[in-house]
Amino acid sequence: MKFVTSILFAAFCASQVVASDADTIFLDVTSSTDIGAYEWQNRVLVVFANSDRDPRFQDQLAMINEEVEALRDRDVVVAIDTNPAMKSKLRTTFRPHGFMILLIGKDGHKALRKPFPWDIREISRTIDKMPMRQQEMRQDN
Repeated sequence: MKFVTSILFAAFCASQVVASDADTIFLDVTSSTDIGAYEWQNRVLVVFANSDRDPRFQDQLAMINEEVEALRDRDVVVAIDTNPAMKSKLRTTFRPHGFMILLIGKDGHKALRKPFPWDIREISRTIDKMPMRQQEMRQDN
């Protein structure tokens, strides 16, 4: 029970935080959130669920929280939308059916769309195959 409570608390906190804070990768999703503002700066991992109680959402959030550094190293911000009634711009654009994750590259290209939780290692591999990420890795070496 403590585990579920801590995940729900983390989800609530994540939805209250803005991505410009250097200590977090979570993006505050509102009805007008536009991920276009992150184009060329960040990759965006959007996590949709119809409720923060969805077990798939809880699993995905736990995976994200375990591997925050891997995502931060790849310039990823995480947008969480668990309120279908809000009809966010993200939700109307991507039209998820229940739980869904969506990875959008820095260039705005949809790189990954899954209807189930996806391991951060696999998300990282997907990112590392992107041409822009490969260029970043070459520049870092």
